[in-house]
Amino acid sequence: MVLVALMLNPGVAGVYARSGRSINVRVKLTFSGSAASSPINLNQPDTTTGEDNVAGDGTLGPFTFRNVSALAKTPQPSSTCTGLFFPRVVGAGVFRFQDGSLLTVNLTQGSDCIDLVQMLAHCTLTFQINGGTGRFQNASGVLTWTETARPVLADAFNNPVFFIETGQLTGTVSGIAEEEGRD
Repeated sequence: MVLVALMLNPGVAGVYARSGRSINVRVKLTFSGSAASSPINLNQPDTTTGEDNVAGDGTLGPFTFRNVSALAKTPQPSSTCTGLFFPRVVGAGVFRFQDGSLLTVNLTQGSDCIDLVQMLAHCTLTFQINGGTGRFQNASGVLTWTETARPVLADAFNNPVFFIETGQLTGTVSGIAEEEGRD
């Protein structure tokens, strides 16, 4: 009987860990990747659609992230940007982690500040987490994206069209399913 109880105990603990116990995690994720225009049409007036494709690592493990957002076509006034300021008006993204879990987010606010002297952009985006799959099925929280982007390719009119980007995401993710074997 004792041997059977010892053999079943790890299985019961694993079922318990997957059956609703969740944790909150302060996260820091670093990334690098590329950005360009997107063929996806978000049907927002006076905008163009851009896409970020990055990979990185951090508190939640290795990941890839694809984000699509609508960006104002013309610069807007800003008290915080000394270059060209382009607000992002709507967007969404999907993180894919090494364990196959997906984390989905919606853009709540964001902007790109372009420095024409240095030929780089500083971008800040705020994402609302709205669940996902696997360990992120019931996740919520807010993530802040900060990045620096530099052009690597321009069109025939010398307008940058393809960019490299590096940065980080910080924030808190609540409701993550605790992984089996964690205390």
